[in-house]
Amino acid sequence: MPTHQLLLGAQALWEELARAPRSFPPPDGVNVIVSPESGLCPPGWVGVVVLGGSALVTAPAESTARALRTALAGLPPSALVDAAAVREVLPVAGMLGPAALAYVTPEGFRPAAGPWAVERLPGGRPALRALEEAAGEEDSAEASLDEITSRAFVVREHGRVVAAAGYRAWSRRTAHISVLTAPGARGRGLARTTASAAVADALATGLLPQWRARPPASRRVAAALGFEELGAQLSLEPAPDGPAPRPLATLLP
Repeated sequence: MPTHQLLLGAQALWEELARAPRSFPPPDGVNVIVSPESGLCPPGWVGVVVLGGSALVTAPAESTARALRTALAGLPPSALVDAAAVREVLPVAGMLGPAALAYVTPEGFRPAAGPWAVERLPGGRPALRALEEAAGEEDSAEASLDEITSRAFVVREHGRVVAAAGYRAWSRRTAHISVLTAPGARGRGLARTTASAAVADALATGLLPQWRARPPASRRVAAALGFEELGAQLSLEPAPDGPAPRPLATLLP
């Protein structure tokens, strides 16, 4: 599948999540729409997804959308998923992300094998919960192993699960990949090995693997497996007074 078709598939996925079919603008464009039920962000927040150089922004109400169009006017799409750039033009009470969005085709997939045996476990097993506890709350929340709908692909050492991966079935036959490695077992290729098994399983069932990540280490694992970064996602909680227009000085060269 060429990159262009991969991009169209990714955009169609996020349009469906935004409850707004065919809403991505042409390259270099920004489309701010009203979508109270948007799945791009938590309820009441502003969702931003940039894919292929075009940005789709969802607002919970028309008043928020109007203010966003004014505040974001003139910004290139890439700036809308730059946390620092966004904070310069919008009063923000909370932020999730940005997270890179990457996808892989069967042709582009580069499987990774290691000296470890990969075991399959049903999701939600106590061994996975023990791994999440060892990894800590922040890393476990990033991985979201508790949300996978596939089996978990795990590596054990001395009887203990030290790395696991799986995926959650999303809209439009998308497989959202989750990967987690115990802190003391990182840097040895275990994430690549378990993630490779999960990706191979998703591709074998005709799903489009998606890798959403913030940490550079996670993004490197995705790149090693052949994933292409096509854009990024950011969620914004508007400040109580809502988005405000930028001062004139910020609009000047």
